[in-house]
Amino acid sequence: MTVTKTSVLVLDCSEPAELAEFYSSFFDAEVRIGADPDFVEIVGHGGVHLAIHRDHGYAPASWPRPETSQQAHLRILVAREDIDEAEREAIALGARPIETKDNGGPRDVRVYSDPAGHSFILAVKP
Repeated sequence: MTVTKTSVLVLDCSEPAELAEFYSSFFDAEVRIGADPDFVEIVGHGGVHLAIHRDHGYAPASWPRPETSQQAHLRILVAREDIDEAEREAIALGARPIETKDNGGPRDVRVYSDPAGHSFILAVKP
């Protein structure tokens, strides 16, 4: 017998409702709040399924400082012709561009942090 499995990426932060609003707006997705208000799910079209969890001692990642690693990040895929618009949407919702050596001129990968400091990448679909 095979056990059916599913997964969800969980992001920790101090204010789950605010971060859930950022991602639900960006992905045009639904916010689901269950019995535990410290755990919020974002479910959208095209297989998007994230969760946000309150961590009272949360501190944003320090990446891209050279002495630390990036750890996990979201890689959000968009069509080449849509990457500029996706960038405008992300920034309008509160994302911050992360300056890296590869963030100049036309590019297929763009790096940001969300309002809670998690890194994510907008990348052209292969």
